[in-house]
Amino acid sequence: MDKLLTLPELRANPFGERMCFIFSSTKDGDCTFEDFLDMMSVFSEAAPKSVKAEYAFRIFDFDGDDYLGRRDLEETITKLVSPQRFSPGDMEALVSRVLEEADLDDDGMLAFAEFEHVISKSPDFADSFRIRL
Repeated sequence: MDKLLTLPELRANPFGERMCFIFSSTKDGDCTFEDFLDMMSVFSEAAPKSVKAEYAFRIFDFDGDDYLGRRDLEETITKLVSPQRFSPGDMEALVSRVLEEADLDDDGMLAFAEFEHVISKSPDFADSFRIRL
């Protein structure tokens, strides 16, 4: 993982370490060459949007429960805005707003289908979810 994180594209990405963990076949964050190829395949321009959505969901699912709950959303937002920080009240309001817009079954978390629905409305997702080496 240390060598991968020296690549400028991963070093500057707030999810670089998380990406290594998701693609690691040993689940310790260390990637084999095959793991690296899998990662580059998913982040290539040619990868289907559905594959990119699946891996984005896994990257944002920090607790690994197959849902994006409040804690997952907070962690994602924190990484996206770092080094800035939201106050606890602002974070709660933002997470609540995300769930209000995207949680179609009102269970307080996003299943993959709900996440994929949100992604389908984002024309820039596939283009921004890539690594150019």
